[in-house]
Amino acid sequence: MRWKKTLQLIEVHCEGEIGKVITSGVIDIPGATMLDKMNYINEVDDSLRRLVTMEPRGCLQMSVNLLLPPTVPGAHAGFIVLQADKAHPMSGSNCICVVTALLETGMITMQEPETTVVLDTPAGLVTAVASCSDGRCISVSLDMVPAFTEQLDRQFEIPNFGVITADIAFGGVYYALIDVEQIKLSIAPENARELAAFGVGFRHYINQQIQVQHPLLPQINEVAYVMFRQREEQNVWRTCTTLPPGRVDRSPCGTGSSANLATLDTRGEVEPGDRLISRSTINGEFRIELRGRTQVGEKLAVLPRVTGRAWIYGIQQLGIDPDDPLSAGFMLSDTWGPALS
Repeated sequence: MRWKKTLQLIEVHCEGEIGKVITSGVIDIPGATMLDKMNYINEVDDSLRRLVTMEPRGCLQMSVNLLLPPTVPGAHAGFIVLQADKAHPMSGSNCICVVTALLETGMITMQEPETTVVLDTPAGLVTAVASCSDGRCISVSLDMVPAFTEQLDRQFEIPNFGVITADIAFGGVYYALIDVEQIKLSIAPENARELAAFGVGFRHYINQQIQVQHPLLPQINEVAYVMFRQREEQNVWRTCTTLPPGRVDRSPCGTGSSANLATLDTRGEVEPGDRLISRSTINGEFRIELRGRTQVGEKLAVLPRVTGRAWIYGIQQLGIDPDDPLSAGFMLSDTWGPALS
């Protein structure tokens, strides 16, 4: 072999959502902060993201997490989420995958019964506490970045559909949270294709009709995802986050569940100490706890804690031959859907 670049990845999934972790082959990305580094990937050099997420080396139904040296004191590691459309600032399921990979491979020494790992993300510091036994992460609890509501019950005009009502909230990225009954579907495996098409299509028009900007991180300034939700019991929510260019999150979605928690707090439906269950399309569960309240700039915010599980299932080595004509990656609409960017 005559590879000009070699990457090693730990293959991990969190409740069915694949979140591979790049553990070697990338020394660093330019930028003073993790947000700067994410923006460098999105605005200057996108080649690494394309390499690991697109065909023939990647596939639609996964994320890849890039481990980097932390940029702030006290953090053990930094990471950036690489997905099919771009690099993103934060993801609960991917964070759980990263912590599990760091501890179970020995990159960070595991302490039983609990190990604390502080991660530097483009959305801010995330403190993770892993419950550990016999060399295994039994579960990971994330003290997420503060989540807050932008608008409740905002109406949007969607061509060829009509009016859709959504809550707009931040949970690590910005979400449009939509009660799934509005599209006359349930959140179920057999509806995943239709849910993905609706969600990705809605996101496009929602971003045309609303402007958002994080008060402390102004470069986070768009609705990243549409999450459909369905209340099954008083404290149990069925969730389905839709990701460009057209798929659904297999996990219950930590950042989306944090955004949903913020809207419930704004409506006066939860109090500090309350716990919810977020349940995915395939019945995976995250436990969501309201730790307390704070402020982000002038916005009232909640402090969510998200607890979930991940499993390592393999180790992968990727390389690029200098003559490979497909080193930049590609997408086809038969798999990736019609919403290719």
